[in-house]
Amino acid sequence: MNGKLILEDGSVFQGMLASGTKTVGEVVFNTGMTGYQEVLTDPSYCGQIVTMTYPLIGNYGVADLFEQARQSFVRGFVISELCGKPSSWQAEDSLVSYLKAKNIPCLHGVDTRAITRRIRSHGTMKGVIVPADAQASEVAELFAQSPFAEVVKEVTTKEIYRIPGKGPHIAVLDFGIKRNILNSMAKAGFDLTVLPAYTPAEEILALSPDGIFLSNGPGDPKDAPVETVRQLIGKKPIFGICLGHQLLALALGGDTYKLKFGHRGSNHPVKDLATDRVYITSQNHGYAIDETSLATLDVTVTHRAVNDGTVEGMRHNRLPVFSVQYHPEAAPGPDDSTYLFEEFMRLLNKEMNKARGN
Repeated sequence: MNGKLILEDGSVFQGMLASGTKTVGEVVFNTGMTGYQEVLTDPSYCGQIVTMTYPLIGNYGVADLFEQARQSFVRGFVISELCGKPSSWQAEDSLVSYLKAKNIPCLHGVDTRAITRRIRSHGTMKGVIVPADAQASEVAELFAQSPFAEVVKEVTTKEIYRIPGKGPHIAVLDFGIKRNILNSMAKAGFDLTVLPAYTPAEEILALSPDGIFLSNGPGDPKDAPVETVRQLIGKKPIFGICLGHQLLALALGGDTYKLKFGHRGSNHPVKDLATDRVYITSQNHGYAIDETSLATLDVTVTHRAVNDGTVEGMRHNRLPVFSVQYHPEAAPGPDDSTYLFEEFMRLLNKEMNKARGN
């Protein structure tokens, strides 16, 4: 079936509908060459129509191993060339079948370079995917919808669950956590209790965790539970990633702002300011910390994006609190940034020894 992507500025991009029919979302682009299934199942994309800049998508199929959440939360998928016959020893199905089974609206045969240039020039904007013969009234009705209604509530776990480990006990606030983050933390030895995003601070502390982890997630950080994070600061060591990084800044008294077109992909360079080493990182965020708002706070910027200079990491100067904007578990380096989980472990052991009087 012929279809089209219409942006809110009136731009129209023609293609073919591989699955689904009508949808609305914030149109963004991802620059990764691989990882399309991880993109489709990353809860941080909730409310968004994702355009892949790499031209061939689906060539290695799909497998349950790469799922990052209980379901896909993307509103739509836009690609240039859709591979119908994958070749990989891990493939369990084709991407085409996967998209149809999950009912994920997908437009292919599109000039994704033109879409990306449009977003880079004019900024991220709302868009709709519809059949080519869709009526103007249908399009207007879709544009009237909000794809960002309580996205954190949509993606977070509904129940508390455990991932046992022999190391320090961590209360994980799930704002839209990826499975690979949990797998990486479990591999590092942490004993994990995963909690819904809006669990009150007193209930979190009642678990007597050794530390607290603030996960990635979708949407504007100002719409997430900032006050809960504020109540946790100073009570336990905290490590935040992505949305968790932004929430820490807000809770400490800083500010955030929306980027023109965000950082999304597995090839973003970030400099560790302490070592001058540059890491290749995986990122997925549309907001950033306003560095000027940190000037009066007792924090140090630890990492910076090479491409645009935005804050990619920070550390509190007195409290055991630190965070990064990127996803250290995604391993595009391939293991460049896993040291952050080890750093969290060292910080926890230090604080636990201090509490024992050692």
